[in-house]
Amino acid sequence: MTQQPNNPLHGITLKALLTELVARYGWETLATKVNINCFRHEPSIKSSLAFLRRTPWARAEVEAIYLELLQGPWGKR
Repeated sequence: MTQQPNNPLHGITLKALLTELVARYGWETLATKVNINCFRHEPSIKSSLAFLRRTPWARAEVEAIYLELLQGPWGKR
């Protein structure tokens, strides 16, 4: 396994990332940040993970929101 010391997403699963974003922001706020149906209509972790795993642009936007969260005043892991 390759070490990625400068990658803040290294070692964080998509499920953990999404679960933390939902806990922090909620589905409604996430839907305003990333306009995708799986966040707006009957959202669930399972359906969102399936969509994000097969849609690179949406995954990149969600990861960017997570990185913003890490860089915020309560982030910095």
